[in-house]
Amino acid sequence: MADHPHIAVFHRVLAAFSAGDMEALAREFQPDVVWHIGGRNLLTGDYQGREDTFALLGREFQLTGGTYRARLHHVLANDDHMVALLHVTASRENKELDLNLALVLRMRDSAISEGWVLPFDWPAYDDFWS
Repeated sequence: MADHPHIAVFHRVLAAFSAGDMEALAREFQPDVVWHIGGRNLLTGDYQGREDTFALLGREFQLTGGTYRARLHHVLANDDHMVALLHVTASRENKELDLNLALVLRMRDSAISEGWVLPFDWPAYDDFWS
């Protein structure tokens, strides 16, 4: 069975994110994207629109001095959603982030319209970003 076309979207997203190529990243997100980060930390919230969502991504890089890295384990997709399983690492203020997380992404017209960040270890995630 051939890979679902949305899997290619995620590979483009990860490559653009890793390179800091916001123009390429913007092509993969709906202008009205909504991004959700739970927990109790500096990043917790619902981000409305591409501008706010991309400001969040920039803040992650700024707070980590550019050390934030995401390595893909696997991505699953159907016509409506994608789930990406990632291992993320970063450093900030004598803290280390080293954990697995899932990104659940809603798709609309072959672009991301909503996303949820779901770390497998919420206490460690909150501690790092607090």
